[in-house]
Amino acid sequence: MNCIVLVGRLVADPELRTTQSGVPVCSFRIAVDRRFASQSGERQADFIPCVAWRQQAEFVSRYFSKGRLIGVQGSLQSRSYDDQQGNRRTAYEVQCDQVQFVGSKSESGGGQQSGAFSGGGYGGGFDAPPAPAKQQNVAYQSGGIDDFQEITSDEDLPF
Repeated sequence: MNCIVLVGRLVADPELRTTQSGVPVCSFRIAVDRRFASQSGERQADFIPCVAWRQQAEFVSRYFSKGRLIGVQGSLQSRSYDDQQGNRRTAYEVQCDQVQFVGSKSESGGGQQSGAFSGGGYGGGFDAPPAPAKQQNVAYQSGGIDDFQEITSDEDLPF
């Protein structure tokens, strides 16, 4: 099973390109905090390269920018190549199946949208949906058995 789920901040603005056959591809890196601090108390992060294709690529390049908090779900892929000195190298990157907003505008560096909107499965190039309405605080209180009334007939029931 090859499944990766990451939440992190974009290290730089996403880079949108097009293949020779006209397919959009977007490359970006995210900084993902490690679970534990070092012995000196510093938090460390891993910098993970990610790639999104087609509508996902357009979605990422349109709605995300440097410093923005992002959620990524995908798979790890490796590829080998020869560098300029002729040495064999291996690169690892996350192939994104789903990308979504995470957190609020203030938490994500002042981006376009709050809440969670997925770019996966629907093409992603849509305008972002409006921000969800603020929840109203509702106060609940406990009641007693006397607050209930027995229903003796099925005539007034809506089902």
